[in-house]
Amino acid sequence: MGMTGRDDRVPGPVRSTWSQLRGALTLPRLALTSIIVNVLIVVTGGAVRLTDSGLGCPTFPSCGDGSLTPVSKFGAHGVIEFANRQLTFVVVAVVIATLVVAVLDGREVKLALLLAASIPAQALLGGLTVLTHLNPWLVSAHFLLSMAIIALAFVLWWRVRPKADDGEAADSIGFGSSMGISGVALLAVTAAVLAIGTVVTGAGPHAGDADTSGKVHRNGLDVGSMSQLHADVVMLLIGLTIGFALLARSAGASRVLQRAGWQLLAIELAQGLIGFVQYFTHIPAILVGIHMFGACLVWLAALNVWARTRTGLTVIGRSHHRQSLQRA
Repeated sequence: MGMTGRDDRVPGPVRSTWSQLRGALTLPRLALTSIIVNVLIVVTGGAVRLTDSGLGCPTFPSCGDGSLTPVSKFGAHGVIEFANRQLTFVVVAVVIATLVVAVLDGREVKLALLLAASIPAQALLGGLTVLTHLNPWLVSAHFLLSMAIIALAFVLWWRVRPKADDGEAADSIGFGSSMGISGVALLAVTAAVLAIGTVVTGAGPHAGDADTSGKVHRNGLDVGSMSQLHADVVMLLIGLTIGFALLARSAGASRVLQRAGWQLLAIELAQGLIGFVQYFTHIPAILVGIHMFGACLVWLAALNVWARTRTGLTVIGRSHHRQSLQRA
């Protein structure tokens, strides 16, 4: 849908610019960009916390002292927190552009609308987090809502992406339902790992900042016990992923699904290694930041596996072998 019917009344340069813009701003590209900017704001949000800048702007929506921008007394912490808030406008611009193009294309409008609505909800939750002086449970909810938004953006991208000839159009056999259950189980356990990880952070040393009285808000749980629980669930996830990868291979799943399983496992192992190193090195901020980015990658890899098991078009080996024998 575009400039049709009255194109003769539109100046040539405008038509040309519009055509070039629409050619560049395709729905798959915008959906992918939505994923990227939402991962980016998770990373910058982590930087705010790890530099103790969570209350660099102690009020919301203003930064403080009635000013929308940080004043000198807030120092570098105010600049860091303010910069993170400004990135929200980049995210808003991307998701609004995504919604507009979805409407113009007539594709996945409801999902694009839900994605757009999630951003102000996230901003309000972020503001509430500041107003409650970084309540650790709200900080956890803030992160988990970001994971939900990333999932929304991923599903949108998955639905509108160009369908490459990478094995997705393979024949389905009876084992596909088991693969689907396995994909859901992997996604659920990954979500549990992320949720428990936020509890570990809420019990740990990186509070984000102290309030005006100097109080650091923690969730009161023992960080050692929470870390052990987190590690146990991570081990469960790794075991399930190994099982899934072997199951996909034995079931004759498409190469693309098998590869997705092994990719998830590789990212989990790297993330687990970072987690162990940061724990035994007393949780240095830089490793926590890398770990947060890794959490986004694990989540995206798990979503990729889940999405591919839901197509019903992933298991091919046995049926393909039967067809080959019949033709012979």
